[in-house]
Amino acid sequence: VRERSILRQLAATAGEIADAAYNPLGRSAKAVLDDAEARVLHIAEQGARGQQYFQQIGTLLTRVVDRIETLYNRDDPSDVTGVPTGYADLDRMTSGMQEGDLIVVAGRPSMGKTALALNIGEHVALHAKLPVAVFSMEMGASQLALRMIGSVGKLDQHKLRTGRLGPDDWEKLASALGRLSEAPMLIDETPALNAIEVRSRARRLQKQYGKLGLVIVDYLQLMQATTTGENRATEISEISRSMKSLAKELKVPVMALSQLNRSLEQRPNKRPVMSDLRESGAIEQDADLILFIYRDEVYNDETQDKGVAEIIIGKQRNGPIGTIRLTFVGEHTRFENFAASGSYRSSRFSGSTT
Repeated sequence: VRERSILRQLAATAGEIADAAYNPLGRSAKAVLDDAEARVLHIAEQGARGQQYFQQIGTLLTRVVDRIETLYNRDDPSDVTGVPTGYADLDRMTSGMQEGDLIVVAGRPSMGKTALALNIGEHVALHAKLPVAVFSMEMGASQLALRMIGSVGKLDQHKLRTGRLGPDDWEKLASALGRLSEAPMLIDETPALNAIEVRSRARRLQKQYGKLGLVIVDYLQLMQATTTGENRATEISEISRSMKSLAKELKVPVMALSQLNRSLEQRPNKRPVMSDLRESGAIEQDADLILFIYRDEVYNDETQDKGVAEIIIGKQRNGPIGTIRLTFVGEHTRFENFAASGSYRSSRFSGSTT
């Protein structure tokens, strides 16, 4: 009965898609195609939710043991079992970014959310040689490219924006362009995408490249819900769940950026906590790893921690929570390993059940 219902929906949708193709009402072919793909994907998701995929525990145990043996027999034993971020202390605490994980990077404006995500994406593309998909709903693709040139080439962003490069800068620029031109970084600057659109475009890239190393979504609160919820918190919950589903389906880490509530700035200690996540507690539940960015110099001109960023691991489903330090080089919009590597504090094992 359920299969027939799905087939009826598919037939009806196919007819509507055909009508739209013959009478696009001023829309481009690409717009009609995107809408068609989103509608078919929506039906596929409904069908998948109605099925149950039980797996025998014996099969699962065999798979887990095979994984443990593979890690044990590696030629280069390491604590990093996922995709490395490029930050030694962060990788040491998280074991890298794991396939199927939803990673939330959260912070107030000017803390460097986009910079950190891009820096990690650069490392994945340049060093792991894995494709990175960036959905940028806030900044344009050219702006991100300029940021990446400054980060990879260690060039002053102001000089790049004004064209006032010195003699040594041109060599750095040429080197950065050479490295980035070969990097599999893919940027989609379409504003206000919904979860189905992000999912269908990521699927297309996965099919094209065979494997994605990382998907970056900048940022959650700028996405549109596929259905109108009771309030924005309900819509963000739907978006958050969809991003987790995307990570599981494609077996790729998805890094979603998120804003924090403004109210935290009224506190004496402005370091973020879980309750500061904006508009939805579902983000806290869906995320496997939550990273808060805190830079004291944003609030305190007299701080002794200028150029220091605290990356606070607020949640880690299968590992410890705590704080690591990175160096923030503002003129290059770049986070780097802290000079005294090993400067991290592990508070406790999260062991979250959510």
